[in-house]
Amino acid sequence: MRQTILVVEDDKMIRELVHIYLKKEGFHVVEATDGEMAKDVFLTYHPCLIILDLMLPKLSGEDFCTWVREQERNEVSIIMLSAKTSTTDKINGLKIGADDYVTKPFEPDELVAHVEAVLRRTGQYCQKITYGGLCIKPRKGEVMLFDKQLNLTKHEFNLLYYFMENPNVVISREKLIQQLYPYADKTVLDRTIDAHIKKLRRKIEDNPASPKRIHTVRGMGYKFVDE
Repeated sequence: MRQTILVVEDDKMIRELVHIYLKKEGFHVVEATDGEMAKDVFLTYHPCLIILDLMLPKLSGEDFCTWVREQERNEVSIIMLSAKTSTTDKINGLKIGADDYVTKPFEPDELVAHVEAVLRRTGQYCQKITYGGLCIKPRKGEVMLFDKQLNLTKHEFNLLYYFMENPNVVISREKLIQQLYPYADKTVLDRTIDAHIKKLRRKIEDNPASPKRIHTVRGMGYKFVDE
């Protein structure tokens, strides 16, 4: 699964340059231009790492960093990218929750090297799949919908995990039965799968009667749609 990186930077040229270099290395990159926007993007994409400018409009980088750490999301790494170059600034950045500190001006290749080094240390804590605010963390057994943690049963969790590993693919009931009940009788379980999906929709859909994430494909099965 590709790791998502959030770049929070109000300078368009710097933001686009960082995006290009990270994308070239295979990362999924999302952007925000100010601290308030960064909150919304963070809750939508649940990134594994944030590259964070400190001097931002609306909400400072320091305040956004503090907010991230207050969410108890220690699996998220933060690299501060700042024109503040004093030793005091660097120490303060690390104290409020940054994992690394890179000063401007910088070489894009050097920043990518910092990203890769931080993720080597912390990447194992950030195993997740995210689509449109819905985030599943297989190792932790957690599912988040934006900032809300969902309470799923074991079968609902496994069903959602399989869907999110296979987005935009029609999956038959037979295949879903094999995933959830590998040794059971198919004829008994068709309706069980439908019941699991009905309950899952109630938890992840805004309107379960008109689902936007898990679609029924008549005569074929179900499809998880990447919004």
